[in-house]
Amino acid sequence: MKMRAFLILISFAIPLFGGEVNLELKEALNILKQKNLEIKIADFDSEMKRIESKLPNSMRFGKVDATLSAMRSNDAGNVFGFKLQSREAAFGDFGFNNDAMAAISKGNYAYQPYDLNYPKARNHYLTKVSYQVPLFTGGKITLYSSIAHKMYEMSKIDKDKVVAQKVYETKKTFYDITLVENYITNLSKITNNIERLESIVKEMVKEGYAIKTDLLEVQAHKADAKSMLIQAKLNREVAYQYLSFLLNTKVESIKKTSEMAPLNIPTKKEIETNSYDIQKALIGLDITKDAVWLQRASFFPTIGAFAEYGSADNVIFNDFRDKDFYTIGVQASWNLFNGFTDSLNLQKAKIENYKTMAQVEMAKSGIELKVKQLQSEALSILEMVKSDEARLKFASQIYENYLAKYKEGMISIGDVLAKQSKELEVLLKLLTTKNNYNAKVFELDTIIKQGE
Repeated sequence: MKMRAFLILISFAIPLFGGEVNLELKEALNILKQKNLEIKIADFDSEMKRIESKLPNSMRFGKVDATLSAMRSNDAGNVFGFKLQSREAAFGDFGFNNDAMAAISKGNYAYQPYDLNYPKARNHYLTKVSYQVPLFTGGKITLYSSIAHKMYEMSKIDKDKVVAQKVYETKKTFYDITLVENYITNLSKITNNIERLESIVKEMVKEGYAIKTDLLEVQAHKADAKSMLIQAKLNREVAYQYLSFLLNTKVESIKKTSEMAPLNIPTKKEIETNSYDIQKALIGLDITKDAVWLQRASFFPTIGAFAEYGSADNVIFNDFRDKDFYTIGVQASWNLFNGFTDSLNLQKAKIENYKTMAQVEMAKSGIELKVKQLQSEALSILEMVKSDEARLKFASQIYENYLAKYKEGMISIGDVLAKQSKELEVLLKLLTTKNNYNAKVFELDTIIKQGE
């Protein structure tokens, strides 16, 4: 049931057009890199990191803001400020009218001008453009830019790892199909031998040299062999479905590879140079170094410049040049004390850097050990393959020998079928052993860049 659901699921992801026929591995890898959906997603992730890596450096150019404010108020302070900003303030706005002057002349300094305290509501439209730019940040912009760029470099390695994983799966599927195709061929030969044995036993039953039970045993054995053949063909179909899913392209057939992949044995230097995880760890170490300097930057002042140009009036864009204004300035800010927070953050960044150094060394040792283990396992399995191939050859010869003895009445049909079962067992084990060998070889490609 699960197998059927899997086949249905991936069939929807594959275009319903004519499939690739006699597809070569090299061409399949080209299609993989162009059409595989996981690789496309990894590529998008990396592209986003590339764009993000440019953001810190853009801060160097500062920022320009344009604002347009529309206000109306009868607040005395606001109305007076509006007129002043619009360059329209008059003495009357300060309350200097005839009544006020008369009161002052009489010594009444407590007089409250009504027009000053209760002005008419006024519209105010303020249009301005402002520019702010950092002049000195203690190196923070440079460091943020460096860290962002290194994060982008890490994302490219992550993408390469995804590509390597998909290449591994594609190569292994090609070799799996080749193995199962050859397995089907050998299994078909054995099935033909069983059918030949069935014909021999039928004749011997007719002539009285064998009993009907012998024939039934052979037929039951033939049914088992055919069941294995059906299962092998189903496995081949699943492999083709999975290959089509990886390539996002229907694949009808492939050009068979060799049964076993070549084993590459990298040197220690190649491991440290080409390991994806070690490369990421080294970039991570550089990031922690930048982080230390970033915390040191907190001990320096920050200096910035700003400029502003605008115009204000009670009518929008009215007499813009006559009522314009500008402001320019420089501001420096320097934190002198914040409860030792900067010092503690610097210590923390240094410790993180030392920790990452240790992790890099551990990663180098761990990856080197992993590579050696895979190589050792692959070489051990390779010896098992040679042994299984020899056992299969002997099992086939022994079967033929036992068949000849059965014809002469020297042994029972059960003895013959036992040897045939042994041949089937060794054939299946050989398939599994070769498959395990290829898995170890290709797993190296997900750790070390080996090329195609």
